[in-house]
Amino acid sequence: MVKAKLFDATGKEKGSVELPKLISGKIRKDILAKVFEAQKRETPYGASYYAGRNHAASGIISKMRHKWKGCYGKGIARSPRKIMSRHGTSFQWVGAVTPYARGGSVAHPHRPEENQFRKINKKELTVALDSALSGTFDLKSLEHKYSIKVPVSAIVADKKILDLKTKDFIAFLKTTFQSSFVKLLQKKKVRAGSGKSRGRRYKSNAGLLCVIASDEKMNRSGIDVVQAKELDIADLAPNGEPGRFTIYTEKALKEIEGVWK
Repeated sequence: MVKAKLFDATGKEKGSVELPKLISGKIRKDILAKVFEAQKRETPYGASYYAGRNHAASGIISKMRHKWKGCYGKGIARSPRKIMSRHGTSFQWVGAVTPYARGGSVAHPHRPEENQFRKINKKELTVALDSALSGTFDLKSLEHKYSIKVPVSAIVADKKILDLKTKDFIAFLKTTFQSSFVKLLQKKKVRAGSGKSRGRRYKSNAGLLCVIASDEKMNRSGIDVVQAKELDIADLAPNGEPGRFTIYTEKALKEIEGVWK
């Protein structure tokens, strides 16, 4: 039976608590990554039908003699083109619409109407959840993920921490997680590169995760708070790798065992 340290609201260790049977301590990184990728693709995505086609471009240009807008004798390919300027029957045009043209559509893009469902066996889902939960209690996984020396893994806290003021809660985190505190709070920064102009200007770390019971409430900025019944693999392993600094309440652990038994 796997055990975890139990802390009170002041950050002092007051004993240990047995974890649910689901948390076996065994981590299968391959199955965890497989389930994470399958669940990540559930949201439909794809290119717009009109992407790259918003041009007044002609169709396939003809090679016939004396034809209006033809390309006979021009030494150019018969690809759709849009007119930039013209002088009489002489055109200055550029290729458009086709995948090989600048600003054209993508060849064989994903369609939003595609079925993005990926089948996952129930046993694999259970093993993946076990690996994600066990990763929060595994020091090696945390050290590999955060590249620092981790003095303590996930902890189980008394429900009194839910009523702490922000100042006291931060003091609690510093006392329990010690040198790992620098990795707990979410930090947002401007992304480097051209992604700034593509709708992803900011990037942030995952930060600390607090798992509470369904009848408990907690509202903290800078950390993620999730109820046990809504807990998912993406919460415990945000990038598909085991390991994340986590705080569980005693009631939340019992609820996890009831939901996933």
